[in-house]
Amino acid sequence: MKVVLSIAGSDSSGGAGIQADLKTFEAFGVFGTSVVTVLTAQNTTGVTAIHAVPSDFVRAQIEAVFNDFEVAAIKIGMLYSAEIMEVVKGFISRYEIPVVLDPVFISKAGSPLLQEDTVERMKELFEHASLITPNQFEAKALFGYLPGDTGPNPHLNRMTTPVLIKNETIDEMGIDKSIDKLFISDVVQVFESERIPTNNLHGTGCSYSSAIAANLALGKSLQTSISIAKQFITQALKHAPDIGHGPGPINHKQGGQDVA
Repeated sequence: MKVVLSIAGSDSSGGAGIQADLKTFEAFGVFGTSVVTVLTAQNTTGVTAIHAVPSDFVRAQIEAVFNDFEVAAIKIGMLYSAEIMEVVKGFISRYEIPVVLDPVFISKAGSPLLQEDTVERMKELFEHASLITPNQFEAKALFGYLPGDTGPNPHLNRMTTPVLIKNETIDEMGIDKSIDKLFISDVVQVFESERIPTNNLHGTGCSYSSAIAANLALGKSLQTSISIAKQFITQALKHAPDIGHGPGPINHKQGGQDVA
C-alpha cells in the first residue's frame, strides 16, 4: 500500500484540511499519514479560532512519519506562518517525491487562513513542488492572474513548476461547466466537468489536491491524476450529504466509489 503524507491544518468540522485529506486518501486506497500545522475551531460557516502548532513540533511530526514509512507523495495545505513554512521547505527539498502544494489563503466561508506577511514566503516552496493548485483568489495574489485570462502571463510563463488554477465557470451552449487550467510554462491545458449547482463546497480544494497527490503516489501521470481527481470531486459534490448551516462538506466515500 502506498503511503501519502498530508501536511496541513485540522478542521474541527471534518470537512476540510487534514480530515478531508485522510478521507480522500482512503477513497483511493492509499494509506494516509498526517502532520498537523494548525488547529482551527471552525464549521461550515467560518473559522472562529486558530492555534498554530509550534514549528519544532511540526518538525517532530514529519520526522516521525519519515523515520517509519516510505512516503510516496506529499500534499501540503494550510501552513499559516513563516516558521512552519521554513520547516516544511527544509524537508521537501531533501526528497525526490511528488509534492502537491495547495497554497491555502482563505476558507470557502471567507476566513483568512494565512498570516498576512507570509504570502511571499510561500513562493519559496514553489521550486520544490510538483504541482501548485491555487484557486482564483490565490492565483491573483501569487501570479496576477484574472479569471478568463487567455493571453500570456509573465509570472506563470516563468514558472518551472506546473500550476493548476481551479474552478472557473463557463457557459457553453447553455450548459455550465467547471474548468481548471494547467499552466506548464507557456502551454495551457484545460480540464472540464459539469458544474454541480450546490452550496456544499466545504473542503473541495483540499480534497482535490489530496486526490491528485494520491494518484501521483499510485504512479499515474500528472494529467491523468488531475483528470481522475476532478471526476472524484464532481461525484463527491453530487452526493454531498447537505449538512451544516454554511457551505457543507462533500461525500468522499461516494466520490471514491464512483471513480474506482
